[in-house]
Amino acid sequence: MDKLTFAGIIIALAAIVGGFSQEGGDIFTLLHWPAFCIVFGGTLGAVLIQSPVRQFRLSMSLLPWVIAPPKLDFDSTIERMTQWGHSARLQGFLSLETDALNEEEPLLKRGLNLLVDGTEVKVLQDILDTELHLEKERLLRAARVFEAMGGYSPTIGIVGAVLGLILALSNISNPDELGQGIATAFVATIYGVGLANFLFIPVFNKIKLLVEERALFHSMVIEGLCSIALGENPRSVEMKLQAYRAT
Repeated sequence: MDKLTFAGIIIALAAIVGGFSQEGGDIFTLLHWPAFCIVFGGTLGAVLIQSPVRQFRLSMSLLPWVIAPPKLDFDSTIERMTQWGHSARLQGFLSLETDALNEEEPLLKRGLNLLVDGTEVKVLQDILDTELHLEKERLLRAARVFEAMGGYSPTIGIVGAVLGLILALSNISNPDELGQGIATAFVATIYGVGLANFLFIPVFNKIKLLVEERALFHSMVIEGLCSIALGENPRSVEMKLQAYRAT
């Protein structure tokens, strides 16, 4: 679990609710279901229109990363690749066949199989670099769904505000309905700006950073596998890969 995510949510809510309460506001005036439906539903609808089905599904599958980011064990992977380097130098690449069969990380498994097959270093690097580039681009495209939601949300909030004002003006002779329309107008604007800046855009930026960290991890993997293929000293390989850990 990402403690910073929980801390950010709590701090943001406490600041908004606490500040509003200190000014004498009633917190329940911010809980306005029609305004929420207009903003969230309108934003979701706009994103569904612009997004292919596969991209939208992938974006939703990335959402849990915000709370529970995927674990990237740099230290363990460096240690294992160093051991593979020793084995390859002493016994040849075929000694890595069992490791390739048991490996769960897809890119590592693919690279080890290429090593066992005796693939040339340049070809191995080209194949893995292509896979890395395509995966990173695919994940970033999915993450941009949340960026788009952050762009649409404030605008839909303005739409909700205009609808609320229309409702208010159409019932200007009825004080109760007039108040409800004005409430919808202002609360919809708050929802639009709030969802964009406290949810959608932060989620996009968080996923983007995690995708970049994942790409860095995979770049380290490719560097290590290519070094093993070149027969470099395992100690030198380990020192080279440690630089990625410090990034």
